[in-house]
Amino acid sequence: MTHTAGPRKRVSRAERGRQILDAAVAVFADRGYHAASMDAVAQLVGVTKPVLYDHFGSKDGLLRGCIARAREELLAVTTRAAATASTPEEMLRLGFRAFFDYLDAHEPTWTLLYQEGAVPAGDGADSLEGIRAQQTEFMSSLLAAHAPDASRQRVEAWAQVMVGACERLALWRRDNGVSSEQATEYLMDLVWTGMAGQRH
Repeated sequence: MTHTAGPRKRVSRAERGRQILDAAVAVFADRGYHAASMDAVAQLVGVTKPVLYDHFGSKDGLLRGCIARAREELLAVTTRAAATASTPEEMLRLGFRAFFDYLDAHEPTWTLLYQEGAVPAGDGADSLEGIRAQQTEFMSSLLAAHAPDASRQRVEAWAQVMVGACERLALWRRDNGVSSEQATEYLMDLVWTGMAGQRH
């Protein structure tokens, strides 16, 4: 008696896009953008290359898609964390912790975003700068609400410093066995003390 396989389950376009991005992040993080190939991504997903091009247009488009998703996710997790805070200090602490926890939970994305040379110059680097701009704007809006006497320029400068510090701490702690919680406390040591004169 011959058994025939049942029909393959159809995957929605949105779900297929998510699968492709998951695979692309893994391949880009492992090989770097230039050494990564659409063939490798397609093989990991279990589809043909035309499916990738249909969803993202090109390898560069695929990279931009990976970074855009990370951008949305980072904003979502930091916003949710800050929204649960009952004090300005807790708001900053939870926001910083959410950033570090996100990178821990998405290590290939961490490598793609912050490993030197992983993202090439051009649209990919511009997309990465968009993440920094987004997080800086988000941080500025939070700080402004809790330091009403500080000038707009001062608040924006604080936000730039905090976002830059988060990135550098993320790189440093990975090589030094520093936990997300410890990194958050180190950052708060400087940030919260430094803002003391502007808080009310």
